[in-house]
Amino acid sequence: MTDQSVDTHRSTPVSDTSAPGAGPDRGGPEFVGRQRELKELRADIERTGLDTLTGRKAPRARVLLIAGRPGSGRTALAEELAGQLRADYPDGTLRARLTDPGGGRVPTERTARELLGALRVPVAPGSAEDQLSEALRGALDGRRVLLVLDDAADAEQVEPLLPDTPDCLVVAVSEGPLTGISDVRPCTLGGLDTKSALELLSGFTGSVRITCDPRAAENLAELCAHQPAALVLAGGWLAARPKASVAELAKQLHNTGDEGAGGGKGSLASLAALSRVLGFVHDGLPGPAARILRLLSLAPAGFADPHTASALAGCSVSAARTTLDDFVALGLLRRAPAPSGLPQYAVPACLLPQLSSLAAAHERPAEVQLARARMLERTVRLLQSCRAVTEPEDSSARRKLAGMPRALRFPTPGAAEEWLRVRHPALLASARLAVADGELDTLARRLMAALTRALVAHYGTGAAAPELYGIHRLVLDVASRRDLPREQAAALLNLADLDASTGRTREALARYREALDVARAAGDPYATGRAMESVGGAYQELGDWPRAADWFGRALAQRLTRGERLDAARLYGRIGTAHTYAGRYGDAVRSWRSAATGYRKAGDVPSHARALSELARVQEYAGRPEECLRACREAVDWAREAGEVRLLAALQVRLADTLERLGDPAAAGLHRAAAERMLGEELNEQGTTPSAYEIRSAPDED
Repeated sequence: MTDQSVDTHRSTPVSDTSAPGAGPDRGGPEFVGRQRELKELRADIERTGLDTLTGRKAPRARVLLIAGRPGSGRTALAEELAGQLRADYPDGTLRARLTDPGGGRVPTERTARELLGALRVPVAPGSAEDQLSEALRGALDGRRVLLVLDDAADAEQVEPLLPDTPDCLVVAVSEGPLTGISDVRPCTLGGLDTKSALELLSGFTGSVRITCDPRAAENLAELCAHQPAALVLAGGWLAARPKASVAELAKQLHNTGDEGAGGGKGSLASLAALSRVLGFVHDGLPGPAARILRLLSLAPAGFADPHTASALAGCSVSAARTTLDDFVALGLLRRAPAPSGLPQYAVPACLLPQLSSLAAAHERPAEVQLARARMLERTVRLLQSCRAVTEPEDSSARRKLAGMPRALRFPTPGAAEEWLRVRHPALLASARLAVADGELDTLARRLMAALTRALVAHYGTGAAAPELYGIHRLVLDVASRRDLPREQAAALLNLADLDASTGRTREALARYREALDVARAAGDPYATGRAMESVGGAYQELGDWPRAADWFGRALAQRLTRGERLDAARLYGRIGTAHTYAGRYGDAVRSWRSAATGYRKAGDVPSHARALSELARVQEYAGRPEECLRACREAVDWAREAGEVRLLAALQVRLADTLERLGDPAAAGLHRAAAERMLGEELNEQGTTPSAYEIRSAPDED
């Protein structure tokens, strides 16, 4: 997303390290003017800095600052400079936008995480801002990367992202100076010179209409305050009306009011000019198209596709797509990277405040809220379709999918995954906006649930963990605000699980305890039991076996009270494991016997066999070979009944080890041969050979 309409380069929240993509496809010139500024910026790269003057090597990357009002072409200039410098920074160009479309600051944590993602550097979900900043600096060490930071609010946003290497270059785009970052000299932009402004207009209208009435063209440029964004809108209007003269447009703009828009100086004049031209273009649109344009101010992250526009305006997808394409030709939108078959569009950032003002002036608040609700509902249905297409053909989800309108269905899982990848920033922004809104919490919760399921279905829990962490935090915000303790407990448990999965065990323990308190207050037995067991698991991970066994015991007592036999048997096993690691073999034996009994009564034959196998192992550790032998033989019988070949082979190996200790090598050899035979048969069926580690560790899998 960019605030400059003549920008030729892709501008997404964070790009990868490849070259920028195609231009905006609106028929105008690619880039005009600003040659003096480009020359100054390139010279500034090699300028001697304060550190060099003192005889020291620069400790970090140089920062070039392009300062200007939105609509002045600041982003386009940054991208043009990046394109010219591409060969000097062979490790690629990274981009990040530091202000969201609504004007809010993008948290440094989110920006750093997205940049690390573009560099394909994995980071733990839930990492703090300073950890992410340090990881980013470490990832950029030794690389020659150009980092474009667009729409920075102040130095505090830029400072944590600066590489600690002079081999990188940072191009920051801001409205004003970045006070606090040393050795930065701003390149401040005003309007285009008259020649460049006319060249920009002629790129849309052709040279004839400009040369036929150069005075009118100069007057039009003056009315646009020589600002590129306003000139592009004027050029788009003229391009759509080949018979209209430049003088006619200048006259109509002059008569629209805002007398100071063209004649004044400075940022107020440029903003008034942009507002005037946009208002004029908006007023000339057909009613339905004008309404779509206004409501695009609600598009998450400033990105829209035909589905978004269709839901906002309550029109068909095909009609919305036609209108969006018309907006591209008018310079109101730009094309963004999109999957095949479903285009995506970006709303220029400089237009968003103006579109919000138009929406406030023309739409009733209830209509705006209804449009937002329709958009969220459509997004939920698309996410449900995105997940359902990954299910088996005969599943209930696929049958439900077949009943959806064709426009909401994805033809293949690949198409759904591509849509999810491209719409990913907008989808996360939708969730954040829905939570911030506060009036659509039910839809927000449905959206986050659907987004979670879609991400897990296509990427898996591990790969999607960073996004899931953010989503669960949003769920927690909604649950806390709406006083929904059950959902609050669930969100805390999910966040703790992600902490635990990435080695942040102490953080996970704190969240599990918090979830336990909330679940108890809510009277939620499921969340209470899960939290108690998870607390035990965290203590086990920390090596505190007595506390682990104690918390597993608390969870077990609840399961027994509720008559949940299988869960009780599993918890007996977890208690047995904790006692085993603590060296309390007698307690471990009793726990594993109880686990085996519980599985047997519940009719779970494979788990019964595994529990007996673990019992045998503990008896072996305790120095009771005869008891180990009996338990092993019993486990073999149950494993054979369950058809568990791997477990059966592992038990044969354990029997062999036990028999050798008891002084019967011949019998031990028979059992080893039996294990090899079983694994050989499995090899013939599956074409794979388990390693010795897999054979011996099979009984540990529970």
